Amino acid sequence: MKTYAYAATFEPTEREGGFTVIFPDVPEAITEGNDMADAHAMATDALGTALLTYLETDRPLPAPAPNGTMITPEPELAMKISVIETFREAGISRSELVRRMGKDEKEARRLLDPDVSTKLPLLVSALAAMGKRLVIGIAAA
Repeated sequence: MKTYAYAATFEPTEREGGFTVIFPDVPEAITEGNDMADAHAMATDALGTALLTYLETDRPLPAPAPNGTMITPEPELAMKISVIETFREAGISRSELVRRMGKDEKEARRLLDPDVSTKLPLLVSALAAMGKRLVIGIAAA
């Protein structure tokens, strides 16, 4: 099961109460917040953006090491990442994906475009067409 959870390190900034957040496994994801809650929210966003950038530039996602505070992208973004990554691993064409889903080619372009948001049912359908399924879990914050 894949979770897209990466360890983050929170370091105090020179500004009182602020934190810089870095991801040792995703060096492109670096951000800061005015307090811990803000830094955590910014880290979630920075991680999602960085992981999408890996996919946009045809690079494999880095392997996460579980050392630190685990952060995941927003659920909708994690689903989009999972569909794009699964599609690449499946080694099928867009035409084959949409044939399996019973959709048209235009929908596949939007589905696989990291910059276009996609509704959950379509993402779930795409995963099913590639032999995968969505599993939802809850973890400690």
